[in-house]
Amino acid sequence: MQDSMVSTALTLPGYQVVRSLGVVKGITVRSRSIVGNLLGGLQSLFGGNITIYTNLCEQARSETYKLMCEQARHRGANAIISMRYDATEVMAGLTEVLGYGTAVVVEPGLSNSNPAQ
Repeated sequence: MQDSMVSTALTLPGYQVVRSLGVVKGITVRSRSIVGNLLGGLQSLFGGNITIYTNLCEQARSETYKLMCEQARHRGANAIISMRYDATEVMAGLTEVLGYGTAVVVEPGLSNSNPAQ
């Protein structure tokens, strides 16, 4: 599934939703290593972007995104609409990242939200 076929919007411009296949999700749980915590703590002393944590967050989101898209493909979807991320701290140092959206089948044509296109 191409990234352009995943949207946080309720529709995809230029496409019409012909079938909704339900909610799809990707989930991952990540922890920081002792070394990562040490390096992150050192970076925080100097302020600014704490790259070790930024990279960890980006990896977790990327993994959940891929899992969500795989689940949508297995259901026969060619697009995902209303995509969102959510994160929850399960326990100290352990974070769950969830990506979810609605798997749909779309066809080129008028968007459902604006028939005048």
